[in-house]
Order: sequence, then C-alpha cells, then structure tokens
Amino acid sequence: MASASPDEEPRSLRAVFEDAEEKRQALEASPDATSPRYAADVDATLALYGRAMELVSALGVFSPNESLEDLATSSLPYLLASFHLAEVVQRTPTMIPGDGGGIAARRLDVLRRARDAYERFLNLVDAYGLVAAQPYGEMLERYRDDKEGFAVVPPGKDAAARREGKIAGFRAEKALRDKLAYLKARSSRYADEEGDGGADDELLREVHLATVAQAVHQTFQALDSMNREVPLLAQAPPTPDHHHHPNNANTNTTDPSGRERLRADANADDTSWRLDQPLRRGPGNTGGPLLSQQGKPLQPFTLVGSRADLARGVFRPGHNLPTMSIDEYLEEERRRGGILEGGTDPAKPQVDEDDEEAVDRETYKAREWDDFKDENPRGSGNTLNMG
Repeated sequence: MASASPDEEPRSLRAVFEDAEEKRQALEASPDATSPRYAADVDATLALYGRAMELVSALGVFSPNESLEDLATSSLPYLLASFHLAEVVQRTPTMIPGDGGGIAARRLDVLRRARDAYERFLNLVDAYGLVAAQPYGEMLERYRDDKEGFAVVPPGKDAAARREGKIAGFRAEKALRDKLAYLKARSSRYADEEGDGGADDELLREVHLATVAQAVHQTFQALDSMNREVPLLAQAPPTPDHHHHPNNANTNTTDPSGRERLRADANADDTSWRLDQPLRRGPGNTGGPLLSQQGKPLQPFTLVGSRADLARGVFRPGHNLPTMSIDEYLEEERRRGGILEGGTDPAKPQVDEDDEEAVDRETYKAREWDDFKDENPRGSGNTLNMG
C-alpha cells in the first residue's frame, strides 16, 4: 500500500476495505501464484485488511453490548474482514526462491495464522447470534472442545456416514450460494427500478447476512481441511541444510553462485521424484569400468549412438513419425512384387479375332476339353473306399 503524503487526509474505513476487497478478488483471478509479483500482492492485501481491522476497532463499529438488530446495515460487510484475511493468509506462498528448506514449517505457520483469523471471525459472528443455525452451532461447540481434532463429519463415523455428511455439505453450500445469488439479483433489479442507485435497506441487509452465512459454512470447511493437512506437514522429512554439509565446509555459502551450485548438486543426487528409478549400486555395481581387460561386462550398461545422434534426438517425439504416405508405400510394395494382383492363376491370353488359325486352335481345344469331361465325370478317378 502506498504511503500517504503529509497533506493527504487519512483514508476512511470504507475506502480501505473496498481497496482490500478489490485486491483480494484480483488475487483469486491471478493466473500465476508463483511469481514474485503475486507474493507482493498478497502482502499488500494483508496490509489493507489489517488496516481495516484497526479502523474497525478504533471506531468501535462492533460492541459486545449490542445485538444484531442494533448493528447498522452499512457495518455488516466489516463482519467479514477476519474471514477474508484468513483466505488471503492461506494464499501466502511458501516456496521462497533461493531458500532450500523449511517449506513445511512455513506452511504450518501460514495455517496457524489463518486459523487465528478464522477463529476471530467465528467469535465475532457468534456474538451476534449468526452461528446458532444448525448444524453450524453444533460444529462450533465441537471445534471449541477439540480444535485440532475437529472435522465437519465427526470422526468415528463409518464410510457411509462420512459420504452422507459430505453430500449434505455440498448441498448446503449450493443452497447458500443460490440464495445469495438470488438476493443479489433482487437487490440489483430493485436499484434499477428505483433509479436512485441504491437498494432497499432490508433487502441489502439480507444480502449481507446471506454472505455471512456462506462465510460461516466455508470457515468450517477450511478448518476441517487444515486439520487434515497439518498431520501431513508434520510427517514431512526435514530438508537437509546444505550450508552445514560436512563436504561443503570450505564453500563460501554467502556467494549466491555457491548456493546455486550446492542446490544443483543436491538435486542431481535426488532421484526420489523420478517414476523410473535408476539402478541401485550393489556389490557388483561399484561404479568401476564397464568391461574387464578380457572384454567381459562388469556391470549393466546400455549401447547408445554417438553424441551427435543423442543431440539430434533430444526434441524428437516419443513415437516414429511416418516417412511416406500410404499410396507411396503401396506403390513401393507393388514395385518389389509384394502385392499379388488377379489371383494366383496367370491371366489367359486374349485371342485375336482376326487370326483364324488361333481361333480354330482355341475352338478345337475347347471341344477336346468338353469331350474329356464327358468321358471322365467328376469323381470318377476316386477309387478309394469303393470295396
């Protein structure tokens, strides 16, 4: 957030909160959550929400001595300040460029800060009776009894009960979302009909309260998700500290190039991320020569082409591309004699009708064949099994 000039008046709570909301919506639509700009935007958004919460406290917007009916409609959006703060906190990047380890520890710290913000939100809205509706009132009691073991579906239920609980949660979220969309549409339509740019106070109040109800539902879902994530982070193996590696005692770790070299060496040795694990070195595979003096293989190896062949094959696809079309392939097979045409019998020569001698020869030949078939009916030469 840009610093104000000495002549600039302090910004109002509404202006700060609207800026924070605008930045949060931009973060949700951000395409790249790993860029340095994204981390800077997260910090700026957190600063705006922090400033808004300071102004809420300084102005006494909420008081423990008032009820929901005493709370002005214009103050209802500020009930969500802690909720939105928790959402943005969870977006805090934990992959810091140039830092080798501590990812799990940083993520645990992010979850702790988000949990604190969610709890502040629940305590505030519960003071105004906005968590009394079931099943959220019962969920709040269970969370306060066991924060780290809380789950939307109580533990100990069978698989069918857990499935029904998840389905009920999805239906409740859809109902809250549809109700909020309906109220927003009504509010917008009312403002267009009135033409004064503002909605009815009662209708606008319903919109804010529906938004708070949806935030309560999402808060319990987020707390459930965090309680499932924390045990996984606690089981994460510690990342080795390359700065204190015994083999790097003489390395200048303050030099960025030295850190990059150490990180590259560590990544080169780490093959746990690969699906095809390399051959493990055993007693017979000690990294010595491939062949003995007599030419006997001493360890497994793979024959490859030259370095030039490997370089040319870097950007080749994983399959063999066609080198000729189907028509070209058939033409080549026909030229090589690999295609039989017209059956196995040779084609009969065509008799020239103008050659009378050739016509007579074909006629006599046909007559002789007919006489032979008359004298030798089909099957007459089969003398087997005739007694």
